[in-house]
Amino acid sequence: MSIFSRKGGAHENAARKKDTETESFAHRMETLSGETDGRKKKPSEKKKARAFTVTLIVIASILALLLLVLLAYSIWSTAPETDNSGLKTQETATPEATAAPSMPAGATAQPSATPTASPSPTPEEESAQRKENVYTLLIVGRDRVGLNTDTIMVARFDCNNHTANIVSIPRDTLVNVPWAVKKINSVYGSAGIDGLVAEIEDLVGFGIDSYAVVNTYVFQQIIDCIGGVYFDVPIYMYYDDPEQDLYISLSPGYQLLNGDQCEQVVRFRQNNDGTGYPNGDIGRIETQHAFLNALVKQVLQLGNISNLPQIISLVIDNTDTNLSSGNIAFYAQEFLKMRSEDINFYTLPYDSVYIRGGSYVSIQLEPWLDMINTYLNPFTVDVTAANLDVLSFDGTNFTSTTGSIPDIYTFYDYFAG
Repeated sequence: MSIFSRKGGAHENAARKKDTETESFAHRMETLSGETDGRKKKPSEKKKARAFTVTLIVIASILALLLLVLLAYSIWSTAPETDNSGLKTQETATPEATAAPSMPAGATAQPSATPTASPSPTPEEESAQRKENVYTLLIVGRDRVGLNTDTIMVARFDCNNHTANIVSIPRDTLVNVPWAVKKINSVYGSAGIDGLVAEIEDLVGFGIDSYAVVNTYVFQQIIDCIGGVYFDVPIYMYYDDPEQDLYISLSPGYQLLNGDQCEQVVRFRQNNDGTGYPNGDIGRIETQHAFLNALVKQVLQLGNISNLPQIISLVIDNTDTNLSSGNIAFYAQEFLKMRSEDINFYTLPYDSVYIRGGSYVSIQLEPWLDMINTYLNPFTVDVTAANLDVLSFDGTNFTSTTGSIPDIYTFYDYFAG
């Protein structure tokens, strides 16, 4: 063989080797990309079975963890004590008619000459038994600086049907107290939590089982613990109050809010220029209820169950309450049994009135009794007007379920300032 033949054979061998290496490299790339001749390469049955097994193990581990958490709560939790004293019995009085007070210049919201005393009849003796596994709770939200209780709610938890009814008491609700500003919002600062509980019991006609006073700090911390809350802010909110360390700056629209922003939403009443909700405090309460609905839905999501121990710890450490840690765990456990549609919010029925220039909320007695007995009463016997101490004003006359009517001059004079 000539030297030229040997060289030619060497070139051919080198070319074939290069082609083989090129094909091998292309095959490896196809394998890595999962494609061969334009078609995706199907995973083997063995790989699919392995991936499915891993998924099942992860799901089983999560469920096992959740079951352990729920088991721990069930062992630790303790149902709160209930007030079994029955419906309240009010003392009645029949005050004499008073002379007409002089009307200040420009005043259009003074009462008439004759307050109307309307003591309710003494209730007939009837045994009021507690409904089993039904509990009542007073929830109060107050700011960090002062003693303002802008959020007051009465809740009934029915652990048989796994439902919760929560009724808001507007901050300006008229109450029969001896000091000048006769609003429910003034009671906590003047008489403490015991005085506020007693006043709420007079409004609902039965003893409240437990109370919890939550400050804005723990509210913020709980929101941040669950990663914020998605909420549709209804209006522009701009307000500054350095005395309360409250600064609100929010634009309307659906957005993710952190703890501080959520506090801004629930505390907002009006902007710096006096604008705000067209329907005043009722708009504020409606926004609070809408926000709480959004919060409930997010907390009830599966992913937030693991945050419950931290939430319970925050509540225990930062709340003024007569609930034990076991009671709080009990409510947390019952809460997990509910769906978002099982938790309903309502507002005390009222009329907006003015007394000596001050804005008040006057309770509509009959609708209020119906709301109490439908959504709040934990007893087998209906609450009647005789069980309540409710002072009302219709723009002209006062009425009272006990017959006790305060003198007009005992009210704070907002005209005088």
